[in-house]
Amino acid sequence: MIKRGMKRIGMVFQSFNLFPHKTILQNVMLAPAYHQLLSAEVNRSQALHLLDRVGLLAHADKYPHQLSGGQQQRVAIARTLALSLSPDIILFDEPTSALDPEMVGEVLKVIQDLARDGMTLMIVTHEMDFALSVSDRVVMMEHGVIQLDAPPHQIRDDSHQEEPWQRMRAFMGLN
Repeated sequence: MIKRGMKRIGMVFQSFNLFPHKTILQNVMLAPAYHQLLSAEVNRSQALHLLDRVGLLAHADKYPHQLSGGQQQRVAIARTLALSLSPDIILFDEPTSALDPEMVGEVLKVIQDLARDGMTLMIVTHEMDFALSVSDRVVMMEHGVIQLDAPPHQIRDDSHQEEPWQRMRAFMGLN
């Protein structure tokens, strides 16, 4: 029962966790092969489709060390999608924190495309402009306690003057 539920949740970690001795194509194919979800031919076809979706099809035979940090994070996103082509939710733990500033945009574009496709995403991020542009809801937590949970348009609206609203707007650079 738990195993079935886990297959409906994708996770993209802050660090890419790619296997250095495998090509990026092999990294994307690994989980479906391990769980015997697809035939080898279908798994390869799906992996190539996912690499194309994240803009890395031309790099399928490269190894992780041959890619930039942003490219490696996009491989990690493709790998997450490979386990379940349409997970109910994908959790992102600071997906851009380990990247050079010029690589951040590559990863955010892929995440934005997933959101546009209707994928449910939970993103822990310090990219506040991005969070406001792609989110239905923004949640501010402090010490594991939710301080504020609101849609982006309410956060931008400065009519709420209560302390949690002011702190959220200050943190997001909106004051």
